[in-house]
Amino acid sequence: MRERIEELERLVDSDTLTPLPNRRRFVREVERVVQHGRRYGALSSWVMFVDLDGLKQINDSFGHLSGDAALIHVANILQTMVRTTDVVARIGGDEFGLLLEHIDAEAVRDKAQRLIEAVVEQPVILGGKRVRLSISIGLAELNADDDAETLIARADSAMYARRAQVRSAR
Repeated sequence: MRERIEELERLVDSDTLTPLPNRRRFVREVERVVQHGRRYGALSSWVMFVDLDGLKQINDSFGHLSGDAALIHVANILQTMVRTTDVVARIGGDEFGLLLEHIDAEAVRDKAQRLIEAVVEQPVILGGKRVRLSISIGLAELNADDDAETLIARADSAMYARRAQVRSAR
């Protein structure tokens, strides 16, 4: 009986497409870090919000199965490029969340840049063609007054602000 309950909990917390946890599990992990920070003091934790650029164009050009393949490809890159203690989850659609604990600002910015480069440097085969993907990333450091949703929302807003900044620089 206990094994069955554990299996059901795992299924409820898993994304149905990628090999990652889902938003539900991610929010719970962020809340755990928020509560730990309130109790013991902040330990330099960050949420990284990642958006796969151009998923609609991929779906329109190659079909939804190719869009799914692109999401899985990015999920695998994200998962392999973080520490085992970090949490990578699919938030929904073309969005991923990363929870990075015990990391300073310089290291998290370096990690974000390396993730962006890795996605660009590792094209995916879609419809028989090598397609270069790109991601946009927003960062938010845990503040004392944050709750999980506020911290995630700040990272999401930072991602959109960064995307707008990159587009205006072109």
